[in-house]
Amino acid sequence: MHDIIKRDIIAVLTELVEILKVKEESDIAEIKELSNHVIHNASVFQDEDSISVAILIYALSKIIERKQMDLDYSKVLSMLSSGISNLRNNDDEEFRKSIKSIFNFVRTMDERLRLYIHEVINQAQIKKGCKLCEHGISIARASEVLGISQWELMQYFGKTTLIDKFSEPVNVSYRLKIARSLFS
Repeated sequence: MHDIIKRDIIAVLTELVEILKVKEESDIAEIKELSNHVIHNASVFQDEDSISVAILIYALSKIIERKQMDLDYSKVLSMLSSGISNLRNNDDEEFRKSIKSIFNFVRTMDERLRLYIHEVINQAQIKKGCKLCEHGISIARASEVLGISQWELMQYFGKTTLIDKFSEPVNVSYRLKIARSLFS
């Protein structure tokens, strides 16, 4: 893992720990902003660690936001601290195991909410895939890095107005002129 990414993930996870230590109304917005910050690194380096952390943080924000389950904050904080410690000790594999264990813990906390949590994590992956595309990564590459299908990503992307923000209308005669110049 690149040192820049490692330092950024440590900073983000440390900030997440600080947010989760004291429950406040602004926690959800702060946690979502952290997730967006991590996805920026993922778009630059296209690394799976940043993406995993971004998805985890976003999924945690959605679970806290919906308040449909009583999240054991102390256990999550303990696991996050363990992951931070692993990164500081340059043990990338143990860090990845820590992140995976947090995902598994969230999934298995309550059997009746297993499908809900799976859906939140899946939606988080899709949403973060769109964020990657927003940073200029192709849909094919974003879906490959996230481990989701291009179809899922395109369905969500098509429902957003994100594409309208960036596209400037080009008149037909100008497009035709460009096309003719390419083939002449």
